[in-house]
Amino acid sequence: MINIGLCGTWHVHFNGYAKEAQAFDNCKLTALWDPDEKAGREAAAKFGCEFEGEYDRFITRGDVDAIIVCSSTDMHKELIIKAAQAGKHVFTEKVLCFTKADALEVADAVKKSGIKFCISFPWRTRGDFNCIKEIVDSGILGEITYCRMRNAHNGASAGWLPQTFYDKKSCGGGAMMDLGAHSMYILNWIMGEPVKASSAFTNMMVDSVEDNAVTVFTYKNGAIGVSETGFVTGNNPFEFEIAGKNGTALMGGFLDKPCYNIGEGWVFPRTGNNLPAPMSTWIDSIENGGDSPYGIDDAVALSAVMEMAYKNIF
Repeated sequence: MINIGLCGTWHVHFNGYAKEAQAFDNCKLTALWDPDEKAGREAAAKFGCEFEGEYDRFITRGDVDAIIVCSSTDMHKELIIKAAQAGKHVFTEKVLCFTKADALEVADAVKKSGIKFCISFPWRTRGDFNCIKEIVDSGILGEITYCRMRNAHNGASAGWLPQTFYDKKSCGGGAMMDLGAHSMYILNWIMGEPVKASSAFTNMMVDSVEDNAVTVFTYKNGAIGVSETGFVTGNNPFEFEIAGKNGTALMGGFLDKPCYNIGEGWVFPRTGNNLPAPMSTWIDSIENGGDSPYGIDDAVALSAVMEMAYKNIF
């Protein structure tokens, strides 16, 4: 049995992760820590575990083997480093840290400890994304020249995002730091490491952080990658396109299915099943060895490109 502690209730995905962990037959939720005692006690009662008010006690408990980090992002570095040093396995919400330097400190602690680490990159498990990745890796599109991903919603304009997501200290940013993280780690996965970035961030409904955002990356071979996101977009379907010297692949949009064209008309390949969820890969790595595909190096890479985006706003 893997005893799991819940570390923070701040993130909007907290309840989802707690329920997901609770559903595993080989996992038990044993303790919960949160800096807000009221919120922590309420969540602990909801999920049938014990509230622990002191973090240092929380991560040294004998009935906590692993933790799920859903604290505010500004706390990730300290919390995860302490957990790793205490030998606790870590599953964390994205992003890892606001800067590459901080992320590297976390990575150092994780690697020295030998714990099992996983960051939540759920879009990389999707069958349609893996279909696109196979198309790109097959080489039929030729050398990649351009990749664009748009992922936006109306959380600010429709008023359903929690106000905590507009707190720059806690979040480190707005739409790009939160929702745009999906585009960022997908671009990293498909395009590799960028060399430059330039961002346009605006405020339409929120003053404290950006709620409408685009970042353009350039890569060593001259290719361009674009991450588009926002909290002020209604009824706008997710869109993805990638172009190479020989052809183009598309996904999302009106058709909402992968397709490609290399000069012989549009082809709609069969999309496979979704891969196991990130948490499932983490639990498996703890129980059976090996590592989750969504590891610490990927987490550092996301922090690196996010820092580039925020340092280069025009």
